Amino acid sequence: MDGSFRKTKPEIQSKPEKGQTGEMGDHFPFAVRRGNPPPDWRETMFPDLLRDDIFRLETKRLWLRWPRMADAAAIVRLAGDKDVAQMTERLPHPYPPAAAEKWIFESRVGNAQGSAAVLALTLKSRPEDLIGTVGIHQTRPGRAVLGYWIGKPFWNQGLAREAAGEVVDLAFRTSEVERIDAQVRTDNPASRAVLEECGFRLEGVGLVDMPLRGGAFACQRFQLDRAGWLAVQQVRDAALLAADCLRSAG
Repeated sequence: MDGSFRKTKPEIQSKPEKGQTGEMGDHFPFAVRRGNPPPDWRETMFPDLLRDDIFRLETKRLWLRWPRMADAAAIVRLAGDKDVAQMTERLPHPYPPAAAEKWIFESRVGNAQGSAAVLALTLKSRPEDLIGTVGIHQTRPGRAVLGYWIGKPFWNQGLAREAAGEVVDLAFRTSEVERIDAQVRTDNPASRAVLEECGFRLEGVGLVDMPLRGGAFACQRFQLDRAGWLAVQQVRDAALLAADCLRSAG
């Protein structure tokens, strides 16, 4: 993985490795509410700015946008790939088309409620074509969980790191989250590298029951708190400043 990444601000657009997957965000279920229930903490993670489907983020090589029903076929094909699914807790293999449509609908509900930011990864050269997903989901006040997967044809290019880093930055910059959790299987070093490059710290190892995978598997638990994220930003800013100075001296 090349780990290339460009820090950018969220942009609002007018309408016109071995399995690189991180657990808990693959297809995190949302309760779809009926009627008008009173607001609670699940609806307060992200500001209104993010709650419209014209929202998208830009990285060096990617657009990150809301998932659309037109993405269902790509999800079935890419997320349903055995090599991708087997590294996750929740991705089915094979992936039923109806399940993909249900996940898209529930993800859009979570985005609209402000309890999550679940985004489709697309290459800038092909913004209509989903190649993976990344998401931050609020789990309790001040806490959230990160998850991601990327299609096998796009492994080992640093794209998962690029997307995950941008969404982590988004969460700490625009919400009051104080800690983000994530987990990966111990036999998935590429996904562990994504988390470590984003500043996550290993917290422990334990067995996680994965019925879709046929048993329990050893997983590593990671966490990144706001202080750790700020430290990563300081190191990154210092590196950029040093690079600028070297270019100016040359």
